[in-house]
Amino acid sequence: MRQTVLGMFVGVILVTVVVGFSEAWGQRPVVAEEHSSDAKSLVALSAVADGRQQITLVDPKAKVVAVYHIDQATGTIALRSVRQVHWDFQLDDFNTTNPTPREIRAMAERR
Repeated sequence: MRQTVLGMFVGVILVTVVVGFSEAWGQRPVVAEEHSSDAKSLVALSAVADGRQQITLVDPKAKVVAVYHIDQATGTIALRSVRQVHWDFQLDDFNTTNPTPREIRAMAERR
């Protein structure tokens, strides 16, 4: 009887830890890197919202981002967007409000 109670107690603790861990993990985006000879060849980001999972794949070498949506009910995968981001990083600012980075730089240079 004592061993049965102890076994049940340990079982409840294990289940509590596993459920708590999985719920906490489910709240964070998952970041995974593909392991290959080229260590940073592909980065995968995952998030769940509105009944679908979003997978974002980033190829740092090619400077390309691709976004996929996966319907959790059907498993259907849809490519939502692909973008080569090299030129995005050449901009000084975009969709910014005042003061813009250029205005801040000018104020700092006047000092």
